[in-house]
Amino acid sequence: MNRMSPNPPPITRDAANFERQLRELPAFRALLRAVEADFYAELPLPDPVLDLGCGDGHFAQVTFDRPLAVGLDPWWPPLSEAATRSSHRLFTCASGARMPFPDAAFASAVSNSVLEHIPEVDPVLAEVARVLRPGGWFHFCVPGPNFRQGLSVARLLDAARLRGLAEAYRRLFDRISRHHYYDAPEGWQRRLARAGLALDRWWGYFSPGALAALEWGHPLGLPCVLAKALTGRWLLAPAAWNLAPTAALLRRFYEEPLPEAGAYLFFCTRKPAA
Repeated sequence: MNRMSPNPPPITRDAANFERQLRELPAFRALLRAVEADFYAELPLPDPVLDLGCGDGHFAQVTFDRPLAVGLDPWWPPLSEAATRSSHRLFTCASGARMPFPDAAFASAVSNSVLEHIPEVDPVLAEVARVLRPGGWFHFCVPGPNFRQGLSVARLLDAARLRGLAEAYRRLFDRISRHHYYDAPEGWQRRLARAGLALDRWWGYFSPGALAALEWGHPLGLPCVLAKALTGRWLLAPAAWNLAPTAALLRRFYEEPLPEAGAYLFFCTRKPAA
């Protein structure tokens, strides 16, 4: 297989997953997480599983059919919320670059939209390789080069030959999203190889239209941030009547086939067998 050719697994869309995400998350995040959650249904994920950057545990709770072994995150507040869920059997507050686990402790690991937020990611990949058993799987997803280049406002500014403003907007979105990496598959393959992990398959997802929905969802989702701060919930009225217009707008992006050049990249990697 050409390692740089996308090779997605069969993907079955789960309408119930999409609807639940919309009831519990800001719309732009719900769309992205619903698309990603469907990928895992067809991927090997033997126990015990490490969830690297588990956050508040919501993604694991709605995605997997059993609690994962360990949720690791460097921040106490999201871990405190995760502890109220049935998403993991154990929570650990620690850096991904210094995991408090013995060698070969896990049969598989996941890291969903986490690695792009880590300024120094290579030591984290090396730690993942260390704590995985030989033959163990590591699945992760990150934004790729098409994310930054495909931002709709920046593209409009580029078209108007306002390239300085376009780049300033992209830098602003980098800061808002806390993104440090937009590596292409070749770049991630090199990082993985240095860490002792082998790329098995990858694919892109999230079309330009879906990316625009996510991009504009950031400012439109500010009321959700306020609701979360005041009540602990992202949505104050998650009733079907209230969410129906949003669902109608976003469903086509959720159900769309994988694009030829997606804004995000999903990777299935493996620690070579001894």
